[in-house]
Amino acid sequence: MAETISATGRRKNAVARVRIAPGSGNISINGKDLSSYFMNPSLEQEVIAPFRVTETEGKFDLVVNVIGGGLSGQAGACRHGVARALLQVDENFHTPLKKAGYLTRDPRMKERRKYGLKKARKAPQFSKR
Repeated sequence: MAETISATGRRKNAVARVRIAPGSGNISINGKDLSSYFMNPSLEQEVIAPFRVTETEGKFDLVVNVIGGGLSGQAGACRHGVARALLQVDENFHTPLKKAGYLTRDPRMKERRKYGLKKARKAPQFSKR
């Protein structure tokens, strides 16, 4: 296995560049600790979910650089990047990661605003006269 493995994860408008290396389980996101970056415990669990599925929790150090989107999108992007990086570590992780749905890029994005409308689909109030 290589010293450091890099992968990219995306969700909504968030892009996470993930670097994974053998270590003691330290997780750093944008220079902060996991729990201080994602205050919500469910978002923390989402980031470390691929480690749980592959039973490698605490065996790798994780350095993530994530930009764009909101916290939920960033957590999803981190999860996607971690899953892709673990796949490079060991090809045997493909089946559990794929079954859990962590290798699939979530295509849902915010719909663009159309002219003549207030939002993507919301129209101005209609009055007959």
